[in-house]
Amino acid sequence: MAETTTNHETIRKWAEKKGGKPAAVARTHQGGDVGIVRIMFPNAPHSEHQALTEISWVEFFKEFEQRKLALLYEEDSLFSKIIGRDTAERRH
Repeated sequence: MAETTTNHETIRKWAEKKGGKPAAVARTHQGGDVGIVRIMFPNAPHSEHQALTEISWVEFFKEFEQRKLALLYEEDSLFSKIIGRDTAERRH
């Protein structure tokens, strides 16, 4: 069962425990614009992170808050999806 969170510490701990790193979609990451944020898992089998650029957690969470995002994730897998908080609220 997927869980949803906006807690920065929860997100960072979950991602790092699984080898995840904060990232931005490369084609949207230009100049001072972070662009579309993701969590990448470069060591995961079948990882397709070539289109992603690693960024700092500070950059990630600044964009995460500005865009009012939430993380939908499964504790025991690599499944994660960044969604709007309005979408997260409708899931409850």
